[in-house]
Amino acid sequence: MTMDTPGGAPHLEAAASPGQEQVVRRICARVAGPVAGADVHVASLPLGGVQVWLDGSGHRWRFYHRMARELRLAGWHTETGPDRLLLLGWSAACLSHRARMLGAALAGRLADFDRTAFTAVMLATRLRHRGFPAGDLPAEVEAHCRESLRWPARLADLRGLQRRSSLESLRLRLAQVAGLETKVGRRCGEHLALAGKVARLVAGGVPPSRPAFTPQGAPGRDLWTEAVPPRDIPFGGRAPGVPPRGVSAPRAGLTERLVCVSVPNVDTSEDGLGGVSAVTAP
Repeated sequence: MTMDTPGGAPHLEAAASPGQEQVVRRICARVAGPVAGADVHVASLPLGGVQVWLDGSGHRWRFYHRMARELRLAGWHTETGPDRLLLLGWSAACLSHRARMLGAALAGRLADFDRTAFTAVMLATRLRHRGFPAGDLPAEVEAHCRESLRWPARLADLRGLQRRSSLESLRLRLAQVAGLETKVGRRCGEHLALAGKVARLVAGGVPPSRPAFTPQGAPGRDLWTEAVPPRDIPFGGRAPGVPPRGVSAPRAGLTERLVCVSVPNVDTSEDGLGGVSAVTAP
């Protein structure tokens, strides 16, 4: 039995969890990419855990180390061999590392809504200038932001996995990780909702094509005014509690100005002869 602390009690659970093979295959296929991902094979070990190997790949060693890094981030202990990758169960050290990484994401990138809004505005504007269809723009911007956030894909890989352990210390760590993952999933949904709203504004107000990301796949809330501070709301849209135009209010920030200069003037009249809504930054 592998130990996380020399000379101490084992801090590794070798028993397989329901759904483990499917989750491991999804993680390894994502890390390997679309080409090598089709050659990923996963099988259970007799005493618990799973083994992973690739067929027909000339860079298996490189892929195995990338897979091992992502599997350790999920909380599993791994060992890399010349021809296959072994996953031996939950590790207390790896679960603690996952908790630290989830906490760092919440306090770092996922706390920066300005960066998401800026990225969405720049990407949507660039795509519109290239003639990208307006109806597909929100989905494209959300997909780019989902990839840059990284955690939506990692959380989606874990669907169907039942994490359990016979060791009390591991059960506590698994519960801590599950709670942090719920917070990260909710925050990712807020970022993707913001990116989609910005993209729709740049595209001229096209209706949403699909709900925002949530960990359980449920439709996301309209977080444009709930999750984002008032200074990040585009000029012209008023959040609850914000004074109407004409009442003293803080000046528009960088995000509002970027959206304002990016949104084209739209003819909203039925006859096309008037009613052009000009969007200008304050």
